[in-house]
Amino acid sequence: MSKSPGERAPVRPFWWWERPRSAFLDIGLAVLAALECALSTIAFLSGRVHLDAAGMAGISLLGVVAGGSLVLRRRWPAVPVLVTLVAMPGMLGVLLLVVSLYTLAATWEWPTRRWRVVALSALAFAETVAVMMVSMLTPGDTAVEQPPLWGQVLIAVLVSVGLTVPPVVTGLYVGARRRLIDSLKDRAHGLETELDLLAEQAQERARRARLEERTRIAREMHDVVAHRVSLMVVHAGALERIVAKDPEKAAQSAKLMGEVGRQALNELREILGVLRMDDERQPEPDSLAGLPRLVDQSRAAGMAVTLTVSGSRQEFTGEAEQTAYRVVQEGLTNAHKHAGGAQVSVLLAYAPNGVRVSVVNACPGGGGGAAKLPSGGNGLVGMRERVIALGGTFSSGPEADGGFRVEAVLPSRLAVRADRLR
Repeated sequence: MSKSPGERAPVRPFWWWERPRSAFLDIGLAVLAALECALSTIAFLSGRVHLDAAGMAGISLLGVVAGGSLVLRRRWPAVPVLVTLVAMPGMLGVLLLVVSLYTLAATWEWPTRRWRVVALSALAFAETVAVMMVSMLTPGDTAVEQPPLWGQVLIAVLVSVGLTVPPVVTGLYVGARRRLIDSLKDRAHGLETELDLLAEQAQERARRARLEERTRIAREMHDVVAHRVSLMVVHAGALERIVAKDPEKAAQSAKLMGEVGRQALNELREILGVLRMDDERQPEPDSLAGLPRLVDQSRAAGMAVTLTVSGSRQEFTGEAEQTAYRVVQEGLTNAHKHAGGAQVSVLLAYAPNGVRVSVVNACPGGGGGAAKLPSGGNGLVGMRERVIALGGTFSSGPEADGGFRVEAVLPSRLAVRADRLR
């Protein structure tokens, strides 16, 4: 697997050390602590007792063992503290004591093992006080005047506090800071993962939104182009048949073709202009109030079509009225394509439970008058999707007498009531 230029190669752990420099640091501290334990013990005992070579060798060996325990401080932090407590009555190693207490407080988690930290630190403090008192009360250089007893106790306590409290407090602070950093890293990693997931979801939503918008625009363009072009083809066929017989009627058909073409261009401009408009300049959608004009256009193209309106007029939302308008438009377009010359009935019925629109054409009688128009089969599918999206019902299919019906029912909840307008 390739690495990025700024990514570092993982470091192989060395035993219980994460990095080699940690091992070098612990080994160096162990060597210094061993030398201090051995030399301080020899210096303390040489002025009070006679030490031969064997005694010095034994003290040196004990110092090496005691100081060497610091090598284990990262793996077993309690071991150097226990070694210090055992060796302290015979030798006092300041470096060993300070480093072991710091490691214990920094490594062990305070909430779960706080009593162990407190107990071992208190025991180390007590032993340090005892060793300091023994060191001052043991006869040494008689030329040096010894302070009174209370002064010796005060000195022992102060020195013990200086040797035990700062490393413990520092260790607790460093350990808490490390745990805080680790928790922040975990949270940052979790947030990064969550952000990646949210970004993927946002991309998926954007993709779906683009797909839905393309589908909506394609559906609108199909509704406009299919109906207007169908009327133009019907007028062109009529013009071809009557141009020699009735020039006046042919001129009227040509005029109607031009009007229908201009309407188609205007509607296409409105649809395409939506992509450059803001929400406050959206074009007015087609509504049920425009059905008489739609029927008149089909009637002018030679279709025998009637419009029946029943019920009390209700106003519906813009999207609902446009959908109902498009259903009628699609039904008339299909009649132009497949049932030329047949009787067509358009019904607009207002009811308490909603509004119903239907386009029913009779049997075309052999289909001789049908316009030869291509059909992609997407019009009725698009109508069904639009009606169902609004919670309505859509049906289309042949009638028993050989005709064809296109019908849609939109629910009353889409009506614009008076209380909504206030």
